[in-house]
Amino acid sequence: MMRRPTRPIRIGPIPVGGDAPVVIQSMTSTHTHDIDVTVAQIHRLVQAGAEVVRVAVADLHDTQALPKILKQVPCPIIADVHYHYERALEAIEAGVHKIRLNPGNLQDRDQVHRVIDACKDHGIPIRIGVNEGSIVERIDKTVREAEKSKLAREHHSSLIRLMMEKLTEYLKIFDDRNFRDVVLSAKSIDPIIVIEAYREISRRFDHPLHLGLTHAGPPETGRIRSVAALATLLAEGIGDTIRISYAADPVVEVTDAKELLCSLGLRKRTEPELIACPICGRIEIDLIKLVGEVRRRLTEINVPIKVAIMGCVVNGPGECEQADVALFAGRGKGILYVRGEQKRTVSEEQMVDALIEECRSLANQWNRP
Repeated sequence: MMRRPTRPIRIGPIPVGGDAPVVIQSMTSTHTHDIDVTVAQIHRLVQAGAEVVRVAVADLHDTQALPKILKQVPCPIIADVHYHYERALEAIEAGVHKIRLNPGNLQDRDQVHRVIDACKDHGIPIRIGVNEGSIVERIDKTVREAEKSKLAREHHSSLIRLMMEKLTEYLKIFDDRNFRDVVLSAKSIDPIIVIEAYREISRRFDHPLHLGLTHAGPPETGRIRSVAALATLLAEGIGDTIRISYAADPVVEVTDAKELLCSLGLRKRTEPELIACPICGRIEIDLIKLVGEVRRRLTEINVPIKVAIMGCVVNGPGECEQADVALFAGRGKGILYVRGEQKRTVSEEQMVDALIEECRSLANQWNRP
């Protein structure tokens, strides 16, 4: 998959843009000044696959906590700043690796300049973005009437034009300070707006792009909206960092982002891939229960083997032959496959243990030099 070229930057030791891999980002849900809880969550996010983590710095207590946090975490940290430029300056002095800043929230341009100059002196990038929610009040009456009339295309076009105007306005501030280490974003709750906005940004600018939706919702619905937009853009070669945002444990954001990148061939798997046939009337066992138990047990395997659980005579044998380890399960018994060959038949009570045993054996072979 060809990536659209963007200017390379670095978030600490992590390369972003250019020909670097797409970077997974998440954000803590803790109060940053609660150091132990924040550090613990950052470690969980990194263990799940996050490469950079953003923390909110709403007040002085948060920025005062940053030096202690930075000493205890294994990844670059981004400080999320909105209304108080002092928090940005304090975070920079504390040693964060990137600043998230909305120039539209700082009316005093001298304050923005001070943040830009401080980031330039410390060699750290800044992400600037336009979210639909933060600029929608500027949409004129014609657009509002179009929205009321459900003329979505006209509304989208006007909103995207406004987003481009704001980004251009923001970038001039940075260009005037000769600061080029900028990451851009343009978020909306609407996947169509996100897709069209990032396509336009990619045509106009060569800055690295951070992809995401805003207010995506709980995972049950948010992952559909997020994947619809992000998968489309990534498949077109657009995007340098991503965050899938949920109203949930942020670890879920990371695991879903990692699966998305693996599914698109943009990241190599490091753990098993589990596939299973859909539920239908041909299945003779409790496949949902079986898959859940296998999924839980596979957490002990640390190599990217493909594991298949099939219960249908139509597709089962073929899918089993394509997997590294597979179970073709029926009433009372199951057939184990290893790398396409039938190995043995086991009772229904033994199926999970036998499958995991074969996975362990294959993992041991995988890890041998």
